[in-house]
Amino acid sequence: MTITSSESPLHVTTIGDSSRPRIIFLHGFLGSGNDWLPVARHLEKENCSILVDLPGHGESGIAENGNPDHFFTETVDTLAEELTRSASPPCFLVGYSMGGRIAISLLLRHPHLFSKAIILSASPGLATEQERISRQESDEGIARKIERNFTGFIEAWYQQPLFATLKNHPVFLETEQKRKINNPQNLASALRLLGTGCQPSLWDELPQNKVPIQFFAGEKDLKFVEIGRQMVNLCSESTLEIFPGCGHTLHIENRELFLERLTTFFNKHQPS
Repeated sequence: MTITSSESPLHVTTIGDSSRPRIIFLHGFLGSGNDWLPVARHLEKENCSILVDLPGHGESGIAENGNPDHFFTETVDTLAEELTRSASPPCFLVGYSMGGRIAISLLLRHPHLFSKAIILSASPGLATEQERISRQESDEGIARKIERNFTGFIEAWYQQPLFATLKNHPVFLETEQKRKINNPQNLASALRLLGTGCQPSLWDELPQNKVPIQFFAGEKDLKFVEIGRQMVNLCSESTLEIFPGCGHTLHIENRELFLERLTTFFNKHQPS
């Protein structure tokens, strides 16, 4: 069963019977909820998957004049309201990259909504104000490139080392084409409002987390392997899973292993 909803500012697609255990999936920058469709179809017999289009992506719009000082947190709270209304929490939560950053904030601000979470290739933000300012300046330059030459930007984006293993994967060309479906102006606005530089640092709040988390990182994605280790050291209810031979997009590069790790973790009963 597939249900789409536009009753909230965020477009949501539901795959499967809503009476089954629910998994919320949050995609990365340039993506959409549809990125998770192959995973959702695989899980359909046992789970209900809720695929969210984050602001400026897929069929979710975004306000061009949003306030970068508040938009990230407002998005987190809007998503929490949507889940409270339509998803019958507590749910499982999965977030990748940008969606992983949003997922971490959701866990810390609205922990009652979730029973377990998987965070892929993501961080709890930048630690200092100066780092955030520098990142905002960098992201502004990227946003302008998106607006000037979107196709050229997509090609350059995947030249980054963290996507080297994806470029050698059979699904790369399909993935690259999907990225070009989004609206460039919306993506530029999303980067200005939801980029890492606009996210409040959550490093100091991580020790407060009580929701069991597995952090996933690709072996070749050294930056996020190290970030994952740092987060696990701060988060008592967490573990780090490293995916051999994978880079930033581990859930695409080794979907079979991703699904095995996901189902094992979500189906495992917590000690009473």
